[in-house]
Amino acid sequence: MANIRSIKGMVGLVTGGASGLGRATAERLVAQGASAVILDLPSSDGLQVAKSLGERCAFAPADVTSESDVRSAVALARDKFGRLDLAVNCAGIAVAVKTYNFKKELPHSLEDFTRVITVNIAGTFNVIRLAVGEMGRNEPDADGHRGCIVNTASVAAFDGQVGQAAYSASKGAIVGMTLPIARDLAPMGIRVVTIAPGLFSTPLLAGLPEKVRNFLARQVPFPSRLGDPAEFAHLVTSLVENPMINGEVIRLDGAIRMQP
Repeated sequence: MANIRSIKGMVGLVTGGASGLGRATAERLVAQGASAVILDLPSSDGLQVAKSLGERCAFAPADVTSESDVRSAVALARDKFGRLDLAVNCAGIAVAVKTYNFKKELPHSLEDFTRVITVNIAGTFNVIRLAVGEMGRNEPDADGHRGCIVNTASVAAFDGQVGQAAYSASKGAIVGMTLPIARDLAPMGIRVVTIAPGLFSTPLLAGLPEKVRNFLARQVPFPSRLGDPAEFAHLVTSLVENPMINGEVIRLDGAIRMQP
């Protein structure tokens, strides 16, 4: 097992790190002995979260669709912690709108569709393309490993529900670009893996009535509950530590298959 890597001492950039899956990931990285840069919007709780995690965590106020913002976040990782080994893309948005509302004779807003596509696809790719430039500076380990990218898709990439055209399209694109980017970066020893979560207890679902949350939890075959963000974070670190997992999309969903 000599090739199994240790998260301890690594430096990770986590987008959407101020809440939900991203926050849980940042917390686990620090708890496991790594350092983390939380990249989130200036209006987020990123600064407070970073302070709560101590000296091995920093906040980079940024929009994932901005080249200059993401470059600054990558530079912060290098300047404060000396390197960048890992980028975890958790930032994303969603809308729930049917393609056409026949009662109101109203088509899906093209602006809303474009916004979801831009943030979820272009934002993810923007972070990848800039983060790997920094990872490429790392000295490879004995296995030739220099870094790892972990993206967040969704089961909606495969089981898109009514009203999820924009969201499913964006997550499907993240699934679709996983393998080609892994192949692009393989010569530099940088892996690319994507997690497709099911129903998780994130701020998005926390705002729903308890009755609705309980109903959603019962849809999960086993365990019949919402996922805990800590379980997502655990998978992130497991993927980083296992060098043979590359170019893969892993569902983390309790065997759920979403109904229409």
